[in-house]
Amino acid sequence: MTTVLIVVAVLLVAALAFFLVRGRGTGGHGLRRRFGPEYDRTVARHDGDTKAAEHELAERVKQHGSLSERPLPAEAREAYARRWTEVQEQFIDSPKDAVVAADALLARLARDRGFPDGAGFEEQTAALSVHHAHEVDGYRRVHTAVRGQGDTEEMRKALIESRALFDVLLADAPDTHTRTDRHEAKKGSATA
Repeated sequence: MTTVLIVVAVLLVAALAFFLVRGRGTGGHGLRRRFGPEYDRTVARHDGDTKAAEHELAERVKQHGSLSERPLPAEAREAYARRWTEVQEQFIDSPKDAVVAADALLARLARDRGFPDGAGFEEQTAALSVHHAHEVDGYRRVHTAVRGQGDTEEMRKALIESRALFDVLLADAPDTHTRTDRHEAKKGSATA
C-alpha cells in the first residue's frame, strides 16, 4: 500500500512538473513575461482584448518558436558592423536615407540569421518578436520612419532604438538570458 501511494505521489509530481514546463512561455503570465513590451503592444492593437492578443502571441510561438538562428561568419559580422557605422554617419547629412538604409540592413541581417523574409515586414517582425521581443520595437519604428512618418528627431530615436535589435542579431551566439538580463539592467538604470 505504501509503495502504491509513493508511486502515485511521484506520478502526480511528474505530471505537475510536465504541465508547468509545457505551459512556460504560453498562457497569460508566461506570454507577458516572454514578450514584455511586445505583449502590451499586441494587447493595445487588439483594443485591450487580452484573449485575442494572447491567442496571436501563442500562434507566433507555435509558428516561429522552433526557429534556430544561423550563425554569421566573422567576416559577415564585420561587414554588417561596418555598414551600420556608415548608416549612422550618413544620418548627419541625410537622415531619411540613413533610416531607409537601416531598415534594409536590419531586414537582410534578420534574413541571414534565419528569420523569414516572408510575405513582408509583418511576418519577419512576428518571427523576430518570438526571439527578440525586447528589441523588435526599434525595428518597427525605423520601418515606420521609412514610410515618411516622423520628423528628424523621430528618425534619430528610431535609429537609436533599432540598434538594440541590430546588436543581438549581430552577436555570435545570442543568449536569451543575457539579453533579458541586459534589458532588466537597462530598465533599472533608467529608473534610477
